[in-house]
Amino acid sequence: MDLILWRHPEAEDEAEGQDDLDRALTSRGEKHAARVAAWLDRHLGEGARVLCSPARRCEQTALALARKYKVVDALAPERGGAALLDAAHWPSARQPVVVIGHQPTLGEVVSQLLRIQGDQCAFRKGSAWWLRTRERDGHVQTVVWAVQTPELV
Repeated sequence: MDLILWRHPEAEDEAEGQDDLDRALTSRGEKHAARVAAWLDRHLGEGARVLCSPARRCEQTALALARKYKVVDALAPERGGAALLDAAHWPSARQPVVVIGHQPTLGEVVSQLLRIQGDQCAFRKGSAWWLRTRERDGHVQTVVWAVQTPELV
């Protein structure tokens, strides 16, 4: 299974009284989303599923990919890595799954799947981590297939 974890790019600061889910991408964030989306679109197959947090900034990120996506409440901020992996049907999904979400959840998932010590891996805004499962000597492993940041695209 291929699992692509994509953190939303830079978003506006939360205004007084504003719900965190209503924060939008900055103009820089929109440009970064478009860059990473173009890279992903070149490498994703047609059958990839795209799952998105209900946060406005994540939906804006998904729109940059210009593919059908599904908003999943389990991907909201602070829901945790177990909810993310369950929504993605890890590790048994038949097609690649792109998850657009938040830190620290994305870093928590990377740390868990790659067996990195500590609670979470640092996950740069706008970056995408492409993880893949494989079987070696009868053991299922998770490997990093690619990591892409907006600045390197």
